[in-house]
Amino acid sequence: MFRHLRPFVRPYLRQFIVGPFFKLLEAVLELTLPILLAGIIDRGIEKKDTAYIYHSGLIMFLIIVIGFTSALICQYAASVASTGFAKRLRSALFFHVNTLSLAELDQLGADTLTTRVTNDVTQLQTAVSMTIRLLVRAPFVSIGCVVAAMLIDLPLSGIIWIGVISFILVLAGIMATAFPLYGQVQARLDGIAGIVREGFSGVRVIRAFVRRGSFYDRFRAAVEKHAESVIRVLRIASLMNPLTMLIMNLGICAILWFGGLRIDSGELTPGELVAFINYIGQVLVALIAVANLVVIFTKASASLKRVNEVLDRETTVADPEHPAEAGKESVAVSFENVSFAYVTSGENAEEDAISDISFAVSSGQIMGIIGGTGSGKSTILSLITRFYDARAGRIRIGGTPIADLRVADLRRHIGCVFQSPKIFSGTIAENLRWGNPDASDEDLREACRLAQATEFIDKLPDGYRTRVERDGRNLSGGQKQRLAIARALVRRPEILLLDDATSALDFTTESKLRAAIEATAKRTKMTVILVSQRVAAIRNADVILVLQDGACAGLGTHAELMATSETYRAIALSQLSEEEVK
Repeated sequence: MFRHLRPFVRPYLRQFIVGPFFKLLEAVLELTLPILLAGIIDRGIEKKDTAYIYHSGLIMFLIIVIGFTSALICQYAASVASTGFAKRLRSALFFHVNTLSLAELDQLGADTLTTRVTNDVTQLQTAVSMTIRLLVRAPFVSIGCVVAAMLIDLPLSGIIWIGVISFILVLAGIMATAFPLYGQVQARLDGIAGIVREGFSGVRVIRAFVRRGSFYDRFRAAVEKHAESVIRVLRIASLMNPLTMLIMNLGICAILWFGGLRIDSGELTPGELVAFINYIGQVLVALIAVANLVVIFTKASASLKRVNEVLDRETTVADPEHPAEAGKESVAVSFENVSFAYVTSGENAEEDAISDISFAVSSGQIMGIIGGTGSGKSTILSLITRFYDARAGRIRIGGTPIADLRVADLRRHIGCVFQSPKIFSGTIAENLRWGNPDASDEDLREACRLAQATEFIDKLPDGYRTRVERDGRNLSGGQKQRLAIARALVRRPEILLLDDATSALDFTTESKLRAAIEATAKRTKMTVILVSQRVAAIRNADVILVLQDGACAGLGTHAELMATSETYRAIALSQLSEEEVK
């Protein structure tokens, strides 16, 4: 269970040794104080030995100063170790998530991943800090106080043993009840994070449809469920401190009663009784610390389980042991009887998203893909980029199976523009250089010219240095699409994938963009695979793939498909006039 944490704890072994050592030193010194106090009462006060009182008081003062210094050193070590541990774990978790394929990310979900990287790691950070600060000290003080009490008066120490055993029984009962509930609390926190994320990202739609009330009701219901879980856990956990106080205060009452009887009989001195009460007070504080540790570690155990679920996942899209180089055959991309389903096994098994698809596109050619909603158009592009692996069949790039290529090497050959382009915060130039960090200003201008983005960039006050807000909120949909296309062109890809990437453009701009890409493809031998809902956007393509319910319903040029594919002909006639079709 802890195997994933070892690499993140190992750099802080020094703190894990130094911190508990000084905390233990503080505890040892603290155990000597009641004995010195007993001496002051029995010898200094009773016998009026002022010198002894001053001498013992000075020793107690020095012990307190040394203990305070030791506690500061321990606190510093705990802060360094816990903060560094959380930084390393959170970074590793974030990096690992980004190595997973989209299949694993779809199964986990963005909302729960956000909570696990933030809240769950914070719970583990707290547990690491408490491990250094209290894990050694609390049990040592408890045991030390019991042993010291036994040395002072063995019969009377039985009261402490009864209190400790009662505490252990209470602790075990609360742990057994509360532990399963902490996992439920974290799961419901994931649900709240999902609703918040959905509400903030879809605020325009919510307001446009006047759904703020119903969305708020949904959010409130999720928060109330989470609150119910938290309250239920806290009701159980909150019993810990009062029950501990009750047990130990009853113990103090019993010690005062029976201790008074033993003083009367001469078997115990007043100073020893005061020391005895001090020790049971220290046991009380230590046991409360143990109770808090149990709550913290119970939360951390639930969080550790959730973090391990992420770290245990291995990507299904892995690099081969002996990677090959991309081939240089004239056929740039080919599918050979490829089938794919988003969930391939288990109770959630789905039907194939695409089934038995075969085609080939040569270097410099433009291929269009068209079909109805859910026919598998975007799925084909996701398989080319190896966001997912095909269930059956083979995909080749330049004649080399993509499974034989390193994922990073494969994607360096490809430029992608998705249906809803992601624009990051920063300047326009910084966004464009995602495609090629070493691109010159001239390269950026040329890519923007081809993407028809120069027109609006030149009108901006700071041009390419204009700041873009997160998700491109200060840009229109068409501007974001043109920037995304320019970003893909900056890297000068051998294969350009456009997933309905011009849907927000007007017909004139789209026509100019299409002509520029066609000219670039012929000049540079760049292969273009274009997904579109518009026949006008793909009818001049060298080859067109028609999809229907995940199956091939036609493959050929526009003229060939009009003659052979009923599906394509129906789509074309629904969008174009007879003259345009011809």
